[in-house]
Amino acid sequence: MFEQCFFDSYNTRLCGGGEEPVYLPAELNGEAHRLIYREDFFASALHEIAHWCIAGAQRRTQTDFGYWYAPDGRDAGQQRAFEQAEIKPQALEWIFSEAAGLRFQVSVDNLNGPSEDEQSALESFRVAVWQQVWEYCEQGLPERAGVFAQALERTFGIAGVLDVTRYSLDETTEVSSSV
Repeated sequence: MFEQCFFDSYNTRLCGGGEEPVYLPAELNGEAHRLIYREDFFASALHEIAHWCIAGAQRRTQTDFGYWYAPDGRDAGQQRAFEQAEIKPQALEWIFSEAAGLRFQVSVDNLNGPSEDEQSALESFRVAVWQQVWEYCEQGLPERAGVFAQALERTFGIAGVLDVTRYSLDETTEVSSSV
């Protein structure tokens, strides 16, 4: 479905089976850009697609869109920076999940899990993702995200994913420790 939507226009393929998710721009003329998701996890594919849908033309020329990534064990400042960069992609992932009929979980990508002191910060992150979903519902999706959400709606037979009443903090967004 991703390829049907974007290959002709963006020369980009979605590839499963990765040990870690990553975006790899084409190195040679005629080669396709590759958006690699973890193993065969549908949620990982949706998450990586969300990042790709947000990345501008310049970012799509850089490995992993030029973002830094600090692995598990981030200090509090690094964790806040990670979460700030993840609000929009996770909001899109939630909308894509809804369009595919899947349950969504906010992820802090922190395998050691939050300490008790970090619980309120995690709740703030969860609320920020939810608020971004509402903003997208009210103001519309970025162009590529809109194309993909519509393709998901058609494929899975789910309409109206931009109806804000579909999104509730209570029902769908428990915090998960990994993306």
